[in-house]
Amino acid sequence: MTELIELQEEVGEELAGLRLDQAAAKLFPDYSRARIQEWIRDGQLLLDGKAAKAKDKVLGGELVSLQPEEAVCVSFAPEPLPLDIVFEDRSVIVLDKPAGLVVHPAAGNYAGTLLNGLLAHCPALEKLPRAGIVHRLDKDTSGLMVVAKTLAAHQDLVAQLQARSVSRQYEAVVQGVVTAGGTVDAPLGRHPAQRQKRAVSTAADARDAVTHYRVLTRFRGHSHLRLQLETGRTHQIRVHMAHIGFPLVGDPLYGGRLRLPKGAAPALLDTLQEFRRQALHARSLGFVHPRSGEDVSWDSAPPADFQALLAALANDANAPDV
Repeated sequence: MTELIELQEEVGEELAGLRLDQAAAKLFPDYSRARIQEWIRDGQLLLDGKAAKAKDKVLGGELVSLQPEEAVCVSFAPEPLPLDIVFEDRSVIVLDKPAGLVVHPAAGNYAGTLLNGLLAHCPALEKLPRAGIVHRLDKDTSGLMVVAKTLAAHQDLVAQLQARSVSRQYEAVVQGVVTAGGTVDAPLGRHPAQRQKRAVSTAADARDAVTHYRVLTRFRGHSHLRLQLETGRTHQIRVHMAHIGFPLVGDPLYGGRLRLPKGAAPALLDTLQEFRRQALHARSLGFVHPRSGEDVSWDSAPPADFQALLAALANDANAPDV
């Protein structure tokens, strides 16, 4: 038997003038725009209780209701994978994702992903949107993620993400010496020329994005930062830090040319050249538990390669001048 769920959101004034499919994609960020367009065509997404077209413009104040089917949402094979689970109960799984693990199957990565491993660990997840995954980390970003185990928990966590009440703090190593902390408030959209990239954008379909950052340690030519997400857009930290001139060490998309401190020791040069992923780690995660209502949080130390990078930078900074 297929169970139906209903989601409802009011169109805010900031969305006025957008197409219905564009506005709905912002209201229900857990679903792709393509999926939302299908639901509009099938009459499962209504505007003030009535069927509408994807191209119809919203004015603000309307009620958008969505009734997606809770049928099996994924068709990927379960695969036993070593998962570093730091907490699990009847409602949620909190895990520490290693760098190099793809979260969700996509072109070129249909197997060996976190989703495949989750389906093997908990087969009931196949009944949930994206197997319960409510937020993602890039393949080469390490750290904490939460996965919902029930539909109620999934809806609750998605609502918390939309309300920006989930606490997500990251650590990063960036190129350049950051003099003080600050906030990057810059909307993000698709890169105009390279579809695999995101970019700061003023286009109508760009989504607001806010990143707060502070300095933990300054080195001779790099900085160790703590960052907090207010929003969670694709590649947000990576794009925002590159936008203000401090790209992440090792970032293959946004890092640009490797910057080497003048007179750096060979050990540091080797470490920087061999660090071939973005130096980004999801350090802490906190939210209201969807079942108990209690505030819960977890912390994860950066992995060995990240700590080795910090050690090499510290050794270089403390080396005597020759």
